[in-house]
Parts: sequence; structure tokens; C-alpha cells
Amino acid sequence: MQDLLLLALLLSAVAIGWWLGRRERGKQTPSPASSLSRDYFVGLNYLLNEQPDQAIETFISALEINSDTIETHIALGNLFRTRGEADRAVKIHQNLLARPSLNQEQGSLVQLELSRDFLVLGLLDRAERLLQNLVRDASDERTRQAGKRLLVDLFEREKEWQAALDVAQPTLVRQHEDLQRAAAHWLCELAQQDLQSISPSMARKRLHQALSIDKSCIRANWLLARIEHETAHYAAEIRLLQRIPEQDVNFTPIVLEALREAYLLLDDETGFETYLHQLVETTPLTSVIITLGDLLWHRQGYDAAVEFISAQLAREPSLRGVDYLMHLYRHEMGPQEQPRIELLKRHTEALLETMPRYRCRCCGFAGLQLHWQCPRCRSWGTTKPITGIEGE
Repeated sequence: MQDLLLLALLLSAVAIGWWLGRRERGKQTPSPASSLSRDYFVGLNYLLNEQPDQAIETFISALEINSDTIETHIALGNLFRTRGEADRAVKIHQNLLARPSLNQEQGSLVQLELSRDFLVLGLLDRAERLLQNLVRDASDERTRQAGKRLLVDLFEREKEWQAALDVAQPTLVRQHEDLQRAAAHWLCELAQQDLQSISPSMARKRLHQALSIDKSCIRANWLLARIEHETAHYAAEIRLLQRIPEQDVNFTPIVLEALREAYLLLDDETGFETYLHQLVETTPLTSVIITLGDLLWHRQGYDAAVEFISAQLAREPSLRGVDYLMHLYRHEMGPQEQPRIELLKRHTEALLETMPRYRCRCCGFAGLQLHWQCPRCRSWGTTKPITGIEGE
């Protein structure tokens, strides 16, 4: 489809160029064997013989570069890049950039596209130099902003978080929601570096800044809670962890183990049970139900746990909940029933092992681990726990 679009564009451009040339010549009798018409029909011959690459090269050579065809050549380069031929796109855009007839706005546009070519080819140093010049010198504000976004993307790929922040703030971050999320996560990355270099005060500062940019940043509160845990401020850790379900109920499962540990370190298992009961009423996710069922089993006994889990499964059925209920049954079954439960348990465990736990809301990438940045589409903060019968 892209090849057909490319050829249609070339045919149109060559035809228009031919017509403009004849118009400029006025009423002079055109030569029947003009080079343009020869190239045009040679290209058509390649096309009819299913040789699209040769046809494209012929049409490009026939299309003279002038002020009327600059945008056509830029579009040609972009089409080469989108179909995986960025090296050919570079040749076209570099050829354009070498033309002295380009005005400043056209030159900036060509630099922008050439930067995109270099990014696709992984030539980050060359792309960075072009983009730095473009951001500094571009006369057109839209082109400058597009250059800034590309420069931010480049710095992010190189994990230069502070450089990305310097370019994106404040204008781009205010204008784009995805960059708000991204900037908050860049600050979290910098905070993690501070924690590794034993600088918790700077890490706290960055994390609070992240929350000021994106108040829904789960990761910032998660890291703040980790700082409080490592400094033995367990009550403060609990308060921070309890904010996460308020930010996004889907992230409740990731805080449960840390909450359990913090409550136990404060010798307040009753407080943990009370909080779990509150969560079950407002957020009946499978992980919450299983965690509370496990606590009831050890504090009140088998019957209390089975009764609770059975009631919750009637309300919110899930495969993990059924698997846990069989785990409870297995401990009370006699020798005759035990093999049957074990067989069913093996089946449910096998199914659960193949099921992803997290999914990106942007591109659909799924996996067993939580990624703050999606490995496929590189979006920040879009991966969340899966809910429903096969998830939470």
C-alpha cells in the first residue's frame, strides 16, 4: 500500500512538474523527445513490469528540485523512512539540505525530517546535533516545538533524564498529558539514582516534584514509601502506601505485601485486617480477597477463611480465587479426595502461569512484570494490573 502511494505521489509530482515546465516555455513548440517525458515513460515501463524500485529511482531523477517540489521530495523521503528504508530517506533529505535555494523555513523542515531519519538508524549523535541547532535557530514555532519533542525522545532513549526535563519543561510538559506522565517518571528515575548514591533528601525533593507535575504518579508514592521503610518510619510508609489505591484502585495489589510487612513491624496485625476489610468493600480485587482470606485462616481458622472466600467468589469470581479456595480445601481433605483436588489445583496453576498479570493500556503489551515504561510502545505509566475473571 505504501509503495502504491509513493508511486502515485511521484507520478503526480512528475506530471505537475512537466506541466509547469511547459507553461514556463509559453507558446514555444515543445520538443517531442524531451528528457522529462522520456524519463516519465521509462518509469511507467518499470512500473508496468513490476519493478517499483527502478520506477521510483527514475521518477526521482526526473523530478527537478525547486521551490515547487521541495515538499514533494520531503514527502518522498518520509515514505522511504516509514517503509524501513531510512538510509534512502537520508540521501534525499541530505540532498535537499545542500541546496542553496532553500529558505530558512524549508531548511528547518528538512533538518527535522533528517533528524527523524538519523533516529530511526540509531545515529543519535548526529540527530542530537541537528535538533540542538533546530531548537535554537528555527524561525517557525511549530517546527521548533516538533524539534523539541524529538530531542526529548532522544534524551529519553539515552536515559539522560535531566536533559529531557530541561528541554520539556515547562512548555511541552504543560501542553501534553503524555509528557506530564513522562516527566514525573524521569524525576523518579533521578530519585532512584539519588537513593543509590545515598541521598534520600534529594530523592524526596524530586519525588514531591514528580507529584506536583502528575498527582496520579503511582511510582512517586511507591518510592517515597520505600524511603520511609528504609528509615524505619513505618507509620509514614503505611500512609504513603494507602494513597496508591486512592490514586488508582487497579494498583492496590502491588502495595499489599509492603503494607503487611509495615503493619507487622508496628505489631498491628489487627490494623492490617481492618484496612483489608475496608478494601474488600470498596475494591474487591482478587489479591485483596486472597490476602484477607489468608489472614483470617491464620487468625480465625479454616472455616472462617473458606466462608469468606466462597462468599467473595460468588460476588467477584476469578480463577486465582478458585485456585486459592482449592488450596484451602487441600489442607482439610481426606486421603481419598486429596488426589482429585491436587489434579484440579495443578490445572489452575498451569493456567495461571501462562496468564499475564499486567497490560499496557496504550498498545496492549502484556507480561508478568510491572514496567513503569512499556517495553513495546515506550509509554510511561500506562501498564496496569489486569482485572476480571482471569486477573484481579
